[in-house]
Amino acid sequence: MNSINLNITFEQYESITELTLADRTLCELAAKALNTSYSPYSKFRVGTAIRLASGETILGSNQENLAYPSGLCAERVALFTIGATYPNAVIESMAITAQTDNFEILKPVTSCGGCLQVMAEFERKQNTPIEVVFYCLNGEVLKVPSVKSLLPFAFVEDRLER
Repeated sequence: MNSINLNITFEQYESITELTLADRTLCELAAKALNTSYSPYSKFRVGTAIRLASGETILGSNQENLAYPSGLCAERVALFTIGATYPNAVIESMAITAQTDNFEILKPVTSCGGCLQVMAEFERKQNTPIEVVFYCLNGEVLKVPSVKSLLPFAFVEDRLER
């Protein structure tokens, strides 16, 4: 038997004012994306902004549906938009934030497992890391250098590519 220890490295900031201008702008755009959230059932709005290597930014927001689970998370809305519109684009970084009128969110909200798997697929496809920034509105920010930091055991089966 082998005992293996996994460690992740991430950066923690007290607010977006500590971030680079590029990361701060990405967080602000993720917050702007909250305005297009369709979340009448959960009242939990999520926004994401994705910066491409071309300099273009793609926004996404969660889209709910009465026939749960037919809705889609903000991250996947933005990522699938990129896949359908810019299939060869390279993603540099993405920022994710959330908001609700029901309570105050005090810590950054992280991506669900389904979104992490899709994020890992995009990172694998482009063969370069995607930085991920989790932004708590008016609060703490967490930044990871790669999706692999968040999902070290992403589903991968190379034989499916043949």
